[in-house]
Amino acid sequence: MTTRTNDAALLLGRLAIAALFLPAGIGKLFNLGGFAASLAGKGLPYPDLLALLGAGAEVIGPVAIILGIAPRLTAVLLAGFTVVASLISHSYWTYPEAQQAAQQTQFFKNAAITGGLLFYYVSGAGSFSLPGLLRARAVTSEAPAQA
Repeated sequence: MTTRTNDAALLLGRLAIAALFLPAGIGKLFNLGGFAASLAGKGLPYPDLLALLGAGAEVIGPVAIILGIAPRLTAVLLAGFTVVASLISHSYWTYPEAQQAAQQTQFFKNAAITGGLLFYYVSGAGSFSLPGLLRARAVTSEAPAQA
């Protein structure tokens, strides 16, 4: 019973993390020019390439999380993306004093998201995932038939 509860909690956690990244990624994907312009405005080199990579990470990563595919790789890549995005967009110490509190909140929210991704790295996807379902199906099909 505990295992099923843990697997359900892992699934809900995966869906919650994906719900944060996927809509943002789709929005960036459909407005790559605007996203690239915002990156260029921050002085980043190769903004078109970075926009494509960022939007791709925010779309492919959450889909992999939802399906439970390659949890360690997905967690590391999205955690890295989140840290870089935090440093680019929410380095609160560089903002005017009036904006620092809001940016600090966003920065530490992203730190919490990174923490959740590290938990995913350690825990894996659980049985309620595509690999878990495929393993269960393989075990079922290998079981000897009852007479």
